[in-house]
Amino acid sequence: MPDLLVKLYELPDDRWRLEQLRNDGITVRNAMAYEKLQIIEWIRENFGKAWAGECDTAFSNRPISCFIATKNAGLVGFACYDSTMKNFFGPVGVAESDRNKGIGTALLLRCLHLMAAVGYAYAVIGGTDSVEFYEKTVNAFEIPGSSPGIYRDRLY
Repeated sequence: MPDLLVKLYELPDDRWRLEQLRNDGITVRNAMAYEKLQIIEWIRENFGKAWAGECDTAFSNRPISCFIATKNAGLVGFACYDSTMKNFFGPVGVAESDRNKGIGTALLLRCLHLMAAVGYAYAVIGGTDSVEFYEKTVNAFEIPGSSPGIYRDRLY
């Protein structure tokens, strides 16, 4: 699975998508410190230990580098940046029951826009199997020779 590179100075606008989700009762926002344990546990249950560990790191950053999507006071998605490595986007996940509603795209764009706002010109999407999604959504392109990248000698 290759790493991808995204030009943060050429991101699509995400305001209309956030408004559309809000009209559907879904809010995308920064995670708060008091929600950490609940978010980490939800990620562990839905996506496994590795992603929960990566998200846990996002809570050590200032500002917290995790966004969440909520519906009816419940968690339906999350995305992080600067957790796996500096300047990396991910992990990102959406509850199975809420996929294909634009939530993952909104979380991706929120993270990438904030990365641009804090001074990054590019973002790395590490070891993804969703290359076509990122190419289409944010014009990402593959970094040659990047597989397995940083994900060598992983614990399972």
